[in-house]
Amino acid sequence: MRWMTLRWPLSLITGCVLFFASIAAQAESGRLWSAGRYTFSDEMGGFTIIGVSGKGTRQDPIILTEEFHSTTPTVLIIRTEQTNLKDPAEDIGILFHMRVEVTNGSGHPWVEFGFELQEQLNVPSDYGDGLSFYQPGDKKDAIDSYGYASFSDDFEPYDRMIFRDGKIDPGENASFGFPIADFTPKRTFYLVQDPRIPSS
Repeated sequence: MRWMTLRWPLSLITGCVLFFASIAAQAESGRLWSAGRYTFSDEMGGFTIIGVSGKGTRQDPIILTEEFHSTTPTVLIIRTEQTNLKDPAEDIGILFHMRVEVTNGSGHPWVEFGFELQEQLNVPSDYGDGLSFYQPGDKKDAIDSYGYASFSDDFEPYDRMIFRDGKIDPGENASFGFPIADFTPKRTFYLVQDPRIPSS
């Protein structure tokens, strides 16, 4: 009996290696990152989470480090298994503090940066759903940014903040600190992140 030796073209082997490397990279970029009582995911694409730390208190905010690959709005998925505050002595859960540190890897300058909370994906978060950038409370000194000098926030018909009066060039970094009030019983909600480029 003669045995046949199969010879695979080099281009096919290379293609297979790249394909499985791509799958591994996607799996890694879609991992869940935990901090405080929440997990965070970049599984919807457009950006990559580099690291997460912190408990969520004002003194120890959840710090989310990300790199953006495009200028289209991206969705950060936030999940929790705990829908009740565990320890009322800790400022975690019903109200938690975040700092988002971003790197502009999009190749375009950002002249504004927006955040929008959504209890249901692609549905505006209205005043009564229990999810907001702490709309009923005093936010003095609770919201800040490195890279932008001012911001505006809206409560209706959506919960949205837009940071303005600055520019983040490709390769540069910006950071944003803000509180999130999570009175919703939902175990999953969304933070839409919107880097904005010049209109002309």
